[in-house]
Formats: sequence, C-alpha cells, structure tokens
Amino acid sequence: MDRFFKLKENGTTVRTEIMAGLTTFMTMAYILAVNPNILSAFGSGATGMDWMAVFLATAIAAGVMTIAMGLFVNFPVALAPGMGLNAYFATVILSSQGQFTFQMGLAAVFISGLIFIVLTVTQVRQLLLVAVPDSLKHAITVGIGLFITIIGLKNSGLMTVAVESGKDIAAHKFTDVLSFETVIHMGSLKDPGVVLCIIGLVLISALLVLRVRGAILLGILLTTVVGYFMGQVNLGMLGDAKTTWVPDLSKLAFAQFDFKGLMNVGIISVIATFTFVELFDTFGTLVGTANRAGFMKNKAEGNKKVGKAMMVDAVAVSGGALVGTSTVTAFVESAAGVAQGGRTGLTAVTTGVCFLLALFLAPIAALIPGSATAAALIIVGVLMMQSVKDIDFQDYVVAIPAFLTIALMPFTYNIANGISFGIVMYVILATVANIRESGSYKVHWLMWILAILIILRYVFIGSEG
Repeated sequence: MDRFFKLKENGTTVRTEIMAGLTTFMTMAYILAVNPNILSAFGSGATGMDWMAVFLATAIAAGVMTIAMGLFVNFPVALAPGMGLNAYFATVILSSQGQFTFQMGLAAVFISGLIFIVLTVTQVRQLLLVAVPDSLKHAITVGIGLFITIIGLKNSGLMTVAVESGKDIAAHKFTDVLSFETVIHMGSLKDPGVVLCIIGLVLISALLVLRVRGAILLGILLTTVVGYFMGQVNLGMLGDAKTTWVPDLSKLAFAQFDFKGLMNVGIISVIATFTFVELFDTFGTLVGTANRAGFMKNKAEGNKKVGKAMMVDAVAVSGGALVGTSTVTAFVESAAGVAQGGRTGLTAVTTGVCFLLALFLAPIAALIPGSATAAALIIVGVLMMQSVKDIDFQDYVVAIPAFLTIALMPFTYNIANGISFGIVMYVILATVANIRESGSYKVHWLMWILAILIILRYVFIGSEG
C-alpha cells in the first residue's frame, strides 16, 4: 500500500489518509440526501425522476468515480453529482412545462461528458493550468474557501436570507437588490441547529489550536454527540428496517437517454451551459485542492497530476449520466480531507468506499447532523483563505481580477462566475498595462479565447445564477 500510493514520499500514513477520507465523506455525505431531493423535485417526483433511483445513482457514481480518482491518479479528490448543476438540471425540466424531460437532460449531460473527454485527450483542458496566471489560481483557492464557508453557513441556518416585503418573486427567478435593502442575515440563536453549529465551530477550532490529529473529524463526531443531547440526532433511525436495507439496483435509471427529443429543445444551449459551468467548476476545484495539498509547489508534477484528474472527471460526467444522475464533478468539500492531512489517492479510495457502504447503511450515515458538517466546512474556509497571502494586492492588474474572482464565487453562489470575471478582467487589464509598459504582463493565447467565449456565453446564453 505504501508503494502503490507513495505514502512516505508524500509525508503521510495509512491512518492519516483513512481519517482524511472519512472526513471528506462526512462533509459531502449530504449530497446523498440533497441530490435525490433536488432531482426528484423534493421527493414529489415532479421531474419524473424517482427519489430512490437517484439516491442509488448518487451513491454508486460518487463511490466508483472517487475510487477511480484514487487508484488511477493518486489524488485526494472525491467526486459526486455537483450542487448547482443538479439544481439547473431540475429547473430546466420544471420550467419547460413538459417539453424537456429528465431523459433529455441525462442525454445532454452524457454528451457534455464526451466533449470533456475529447478536450482532455487533446490537452485543451490541461492548457488551462499553463494559461491561467498564478494570481488567479490562488484567488480561485480563496474563492472556493469562501464558497465552502457559504455552504456551511447555509446548511447550519447560521446564515438566512431576508424576503423583502412587497415583492412577489416567482420560483427560480431573481430580483435586483435596492441600495437600502439587505439580503443576508444571521440566523436565530434560538434555533438549536444554529447553536449546534456554533458549538461545532468552537470544538473544531479548539482541537486545531491544540494540534490534535484528526481535529476536523473528531470535531464532527463530538458535535454529533452534543447534538444527541440537544435533540438533533435521532437514534431511533438505527432501529429502522432500512438499517439492513439491500439496495434494489433495478431502480436505477440506467442509460435512459432521449437524444431525439433533445434535438428539438435547443440542444446547443443546454449542452453549452452544462459544459461551460462544469469546465470552470472542475478546474477551480482541482486547482484549489491541489494548491491546498501542496502539489502545485512543483508545477510540472502538479500540472501532470491535475491533468490526469481531469480525465477521470471527464469520464465521471458521462458515467454519472449512465446510471441516472446529473453532472458528476470534483467536489470542493474534498478540501476538508486535504486539510485533515490527506495527500494521496488512499484518501479518495476511503471516501469512495464510504459512499458504496452508504448504500447499505443509509440510516447510520444520516445520523450526522447537518450542523456538525456545516461547522467543518466553515473551518475549511479558514484554511483555504491562507492562499490570499500569495496574491500581490499592490499590483492592480493582478489585484482586481483576483478580487473579483474571490468575491463573485460566494456572493453569486457560483464558482464559474468568479473564474469567468477574473479571466476577462485580467485579459483586459494586462492588455491595457502592456500598452504603457510593453510586455510587462504575459497573456496566454488561450486566455484570449476563454475571454471571448466567456463574453459570448453570458451575452447569448445568460447566467443561471
């Protein structure tokens, strides 16, 4: 095992890797419940998708593809159906009034996966690692840290959204925020879930200060114990018949594609959106995680490893569609395992095995309260914020694109938005600066192409939020 995963070479141990893998699983296990809820329109079946079928597809796709990432790339990154993309998937179906079915959606995801495989084989995706300047890479790491923090704050109820009086906003629509209006508020301290999250924050933080090994994982477990005494953990679930549930794989929506129907509903727009968002979401997640793990200190080796990870990710997109779920992608929560000390594929393999075991032990996995994992995600944001020190904020050509990248990820709740604005602004400012100081800033030719594609995307396709 040491030779296969190169544990000593990466300064880690079997125990550290397994604990890191468990930590990653605990911080992203919410997808097992959230993804089926979203894709089936919160259990109502409004999209035509069966809750149990999506649950099975989620666990299998996440488990198999994460294990593949560990075995073939030796990279501590986990994959699962992505948040945001699953919401877009469901929203398109629900807003189409029956014109766009989930079978068409799965076909679109499958095609976008094939496109990724081609882009990866031809090294186009890998060129991003060379084309994007280091300042933006560090900004991506920080932005993802804030994005993870937002997820934690939302999941715990520590952050709430105000509904302004006098506005009737339709579902899945957005409205402008006026200068005197506020949107985000702090949750009620009378809410036991909010209180439990704060307790979790204190416990994990104290363990980190004391340099306790496995601080994040141990903090999650201790918070769960506290949650039991607060009435936030229902042990009665362990006595449920589902504890020994044997999954019925016949429920899987295996390869239910409708390519013919997809041709009649704007195939280019749908596939382009899936492809665009996935391209930057994955790039940001892989680079951010690689930076946090220290792999990018040796750029050649780091880029090579991320390049291999991109291939597994590309296969995962189509693979997930085959078993019946929306886009499977590298998960930002992988940073939790890296923060725990995970440095090799053994971390990913451990996480993947946990997802497969969750098929049989769903009630046990569900015992961990959302407030416990939310606290861990917030702390991970602190750890990823450390990369901000590597950005030169005295240089406006670097500082402004980096700041926009960092700010737009959490505040628009979309990783791709942050990266997109950062790339376009860098190309513009670097070009302006080069007019005055010839050749001072290097702008890779791929950055020009990306900037043009990004502008065209937002002009003709728009933003999905």
